[in-house]
Amino acid sequence: MTALAHAALEQLTELLGARCLTDQDSAQRYGVDWTKVWAPAPTAVLLPETIDEVQQIVEIANEHGLHLVPSGGRTGLSAGAVAAFGELVVAFDRMNKILDFNAYDRSVTVQPGVITQQLQEYAEQQGLFYPVDFASAGSSQIGGNINTNAGGIKVIRYGMTRDWIAGLKVVTGKGELLELNKGLIKNATGYDFRHLFIGSEGTLGFVVEATVKLARQPRNLTALVLGVPGFQEVMKVLHAFQSELDLTAFEFFSDKAMAHVLAHGVSRPFDTDCPFYCLLEFEQVSEQSADQAMAVFEHCVEQGWVLDGVMSQSLQQLEQLWQLRERISESIAPHTPYKNDISVTIDKVPDFVEAVDKVVQDAYPDFEIVWFGHIGDGNMHLNILKPEALPKEEFFEKCNNVSKWVFEIVEHYNGSISAEHGVGMTKKPYLGYSRSPEEIAYMKAVKQVFDPNNVMNPGKLFDL
Repeated sequence: MTALAHAALEQLTELLGARCLTDQDSAQRYGVDWTKVWAPAPTAVLLPETIDEVQQIVEIANEHGLHLVPSGGRTGLSAGAVAAFGELVVAFDRMNKILDFNAYDRSVTVQPGVITQQLQEYAEQQGLFYPVDFASAGSSQIGGNINTNAGGIKVIRYGMTRDWIAGLKVVTGKGELLELNKGLIKNATGYDFRHLFIGSEGTLGFVVEATVKLARQPRNLTALVLGVPGFQEVMKVLHAFQSELDLTAFEFFSDKAMAHVLAHGVSRPFDTDCPFYCLLEFEQVSEQSADQAMAVFEHCVEQGWVLDGVMSQSLQQLEQLWQLRERISESIAPHTPYKNDISVTIDKVPDFVEAVDKVVQDAYPDFEIVWFGHIGDGNMHLNILKPEALPKEEFFEKCNNVSKWVFEIVEHYNGSISAEHGVGMTKKPYLGYSRSPEEIAYMKAVKQVFDPNNVMNPGKLFDL
C-alpha cells in the first residue's frame, strides 16, 4: 500500500469508523458483480450513511489520487461495479431509506440503497405502482438501476428507469452536491444534467438521492402464452395484438429455452411443441378487452401465425405462465452460458437473430443457442451453452470470437451492444460498434467536466 493510500485510509477510518472495511470477506462481497471474470481487489470497502460522508469520501479520493467504485446490489453483468485494481468500493447498502412520499405528484424520494422490490412494495402500499421490474428486483438497488438505466419486462408499456426519475441529488467527481430537476414535471431551463447521470455507470459521480415517479396500479393483468412456427410470425403476432390492446409486456423465447425450463420443473402450458413462444400481458379491464384478445388470437390461428395457446384465468395461473419466461436464466445457469444483451429496432429483430444464428452455428455447430428476451422493445438475450466436454477456458476463448461477430452484426443493424446492463469493463472494447468516435470524444469531455481527476469508476465505459 502506498503512503498516500495509507494516509487516505487513516482519514476514512476516522470518518467512518467500523464502516471502513479492509478484510478479505468484505472485499469478496462488495468488490464484484455477477460477471465473476475479474477477481475483486479493493483497497477498502466504505459504507457511508449520509450525503456529507459521501462528499468527504470523494474529497479524500481527490486529495490522495485514489479511485472510487460504486456498489449497489451487485447484480450487473458488465463488470461496472467490479473493483479489481485497488480501488475504494463505496457501497450504498446503509443509505437505504424511503425519505418522502408525495401523493399529489405520485412520487417517492429514496436513498440509492433502497432495493427495487422494496420500492415496488412501498408503492403498492400507497395504492400505486413502480413498473420497472426484472429478475434481480429482490436484490438490485435503485442507485444501480439509475446508473445502468435498467429496463426489464415492462418496457413496452412503461419505458426504462430514465422515464421514472423526476429528480436526482448527485455528488460529482469533484465532491460537489448537485440537485437536478427537483422533482418537476416541467422544467425548461437549459441542460437537464439528470439524464447525463442516468446510465453513466458511476463515471460522473454518485447518485445519493432520487425522486421516483409512480403510476396507478394495473388492473386484472392477464397473460397469454402462444406457440408460433417462426420468428417472422412472432413479429406478426406482436403487431396484431398491439393494434388492438395496450400490452404491458411482450416476451419471447425459443423451444430450447422452453425445454430447459420444463426440465427445471415448470409445467408445460399446452401439448403442442413449437419452435418459438410468445408471452404477452395486458390489463383485462372489461369483458370487451378479453373478447378483443380472443378475437386477435383466433385471427392469428387462422393466419397460421399461432399453433397453440393458453390464456390465464386467475392470478395464480398468470404467475405460473410467467414462470416459463422468468426461470429461463436459472434453468440454463448449470450449463455455464455465454450471455449477451443486445438490441436493435423491433422491425430488424428477425433478420438480426437469423444472422447471429448463422455465424455462430457455422463456426461452432456443437454450440446450443438459447434465445429469449423483450421482443416488444427490440432487446434480445443471446445465450450460448457450453458443451459438456469442452473445458471452460476454451469455451470462453471461442466466445470472444462470438462477441466480435455479434457486435459486427449489431453495428450493421444500427443496434446497441448493451441494451440493459451497461458497458462496464466487459463491453468497453466494443463501444465503437454502437457509438461513433465523435460521440465517445464528447462522452470523455463530459466526464472531465464532472470528474477532472478521474476518480469516479475509472476504466469503465471507456479509458481516459
